[in-house]
Amino acid sequence: MEIAPKKSSVSLRRHKQFALIEAASAKRLQLGINLAGAPATERLLLAGGMSTHKVSVASLAEVDAELLGWLRAAYVGN
Repeated sequence: MEIAPKKSSVSLRRHKQFALIEAASAKRLQLGINLAGAPATERLLLAGGMSTHKVSVASLAEVDAELLGWLRAAYVGN
């Protein structure tokens, strides 16, 4: 896995980018995830651009099994 810091984001790559971490505000991160074909949920929102979906994270408690599962699926799929 490659971690590629940019000016305003951090890209996570395997063969291709599978996730993108950006500061959405001073207290919240926006996590873009490439999960082609996955349905949107209340938490996993559809996104455009480099990521198919996005998730907002405001606290460490929000990094749970569900979010890690999405990241794992994106890693395996990319």
